[in-house]
Amino acid sequence: MSLLNKLPYELFIGLRYLRAKRKSHFTTFISITSMVGIALGVAVLIVVLSVMNGFGTELRNRILGVASHLQITQGDNTLANWQQVLAGVDGVPHVLAAAPFVMGQGMLSFNSAAQGTLVRGIVPADEIRVAEFADKMKVGKLDDLRAGEFNIILGADLAYTLGATVGEKIVLMSPSGQATPVGTMPRMKQFKLVGLFEMGYQNYDSGLALVHMEDAAKLYRMNDKITGLRIKLDDPFLTPEVAPAIASKLAGQGNYYISDWVQENPNFFAALKMEKRIMSIIMVLVVAVAAFNIVSTLIMAVIDKRADIAIMRTFGASPRSIMGIFIIQGALIGIIGTLLGVALGLLIALNIGVIVPFIENLFHVQFLAKDVYYISEVPSQVLWSDVTAITLTSIVLSLLATLYPSYKASTINPAEALRYE
Repeated sequence: MSLLNKLPYELFIGLRYLRAKRKSHFTTFISITSMVGIALGVAVLIVVLSVMNGFGTELRNRILGVASHLQITQGDNTLANWQQVLAGVDGVPHVLAAAPFVMGQGMLSFNSAAQGTLVRGIVPADEIRVAEFADKMKVGKLDDLRAGEFNIILGADLAYTLGATVGEKIVLMSPSGQATPVGTMPRMKQFKLVGLFEMGYQNYDSGLALVHMEDAAKLYRMNDKITGLRIKLDDPFLTPEVAPAIASKLAGQGNYYISDWVQENPNFFAALKMEKRIMSIIMVLVVAVAAFNIVSTLIMAVIDKRADIAIMRTFGASPRSIMGIFIIQGALIGIIGTLLGVALGLLIALNIGVIVPFIENLFHVQFLAKDVYYISEVPSQVLWSDVTAITLTSIVLSLLATLYPSYKASTINPAEALRYE
């Protein structure tokens, strides 16, 4: 006995109804259109979510390449006795390294150009352990920042805006003024540009300057204080656990404010999460519209197969069996369309890094201008949890779309259907 003969006849007939016959080419065309619509909807949803996941991961990694996982300071944005605090942080589980820093706002001036910036005073030997500046240097080395020499390293875009090149002198003005006979004047100091870095994140490349911590402390009159300590963890997502452990260890030494990388960028990460949620809803609606094309497909099929339904009912087929035949037909359309969409979506999402540059070169366009967007490449990260959720959602929507037409097929009266045949 062949395998087909072992199948339930509802499944066998449902499979047969998917194949074209001379009198049902239009119905078959609608079935194929429904499959294609579901496939495109599923593929687009997978690609969009993968690109959004890639953007989120890429931006997070670039932010964490400069920002600290945890930051310790005090209420007045200064930290006294920081060596004692540094010793207290040492040994806390998951803490890899800590580095002192001085942070302040400043105005850079070169020739006739001026640009506001954040100035970070660092100790290069310590900063290498908590940030990725050393690996992102385009010109020069981080070790070129030496105490007392008043050297400065700029983001590549910031240096381009100023028109300054390595080796030239740049004036840095501090908003903390000094009293003069003609009033309060901003403090100014000439720095030598010794290097350029490029983190690939526009906010840093166009708005951050690095100097030695001792030079920054003199410029901002910090005396023996610093702004705070930057701490790197072995896993940045463990900050909710590590922060209380550090606070407990430092208890009794003073009042400290401990913030993490999410708190430093709350609006940014909240916006990413909300944008992905809204985009998911929109894309699911696209899949739902494609899935409910199955309704029209099955209604056409029911009209086309009225005589067949009547004959099957006459030979003893129950209304439940008739309903099952059309549910199987609609479900197969949905499942085949979903699987094709998953394959197409994964093919595009996993090769987006090749596809987008090809299109850009072919049409001489740039989708993500670096001076407008945070990053200039289109990243992609496929999460199998997203793919599974999309697949199940599409199949469920397809099954729901089969219920009404299948029910109407099961209620056809054989005598009425055969009257005009």
